[in-house]
Amino acid sequence: KQLRMRTHLFSFEDMDQVQISQIGQQFVQSYYQTFDTNRAALVQLYRPDSQLYFEGSHILGATAIVEKLMTLTFRTIQHAITTVDSQLTVDGGLVVFVVGQLKTDEDQILGFSQTFYVKQFGNSLFVMNDLFRLSLHHQ
Repeated sequence: KQLRMRTHLFSFEDMDQVQISQIGQQFVQSYYQTFDTNRAALVQLYRPDSQLYFEGSHILGATAIVEKLMTLTFRTIQHAITTVDSQLTVDGGLVVFVVGQLKTDEDQILGFSQTFYVKQFGNSLFVMNDLFRLSLHHQ
């Protein structure tokens, strides 16, 4: 099964906010389902010039991004999405902001936020920028 989100040849600019929101929801559902079950397959959603900012670390390129995700120390993970907000960008991309919770192994549930900048190339969507933070409150 190929993970890349297939789209018809269209422009995000031709869509209304309801359609943009639906694409954002579909993308998020596919992304986290894959993350939770087969992180290595996420390589198909990134490009050589994609960037990930993960808890203060900057990673460049699809291979390096997935290597980082594969080195995370948990064995199991489950994401629960609270909200997904999607917005068209001026250059025809899509920003998707996610708030949710995650549970790894037997650890406590933690909140997180993640922002994706998604761009269409051909008939596939790719993550160009990805920013992730746990919602930890330091005192």
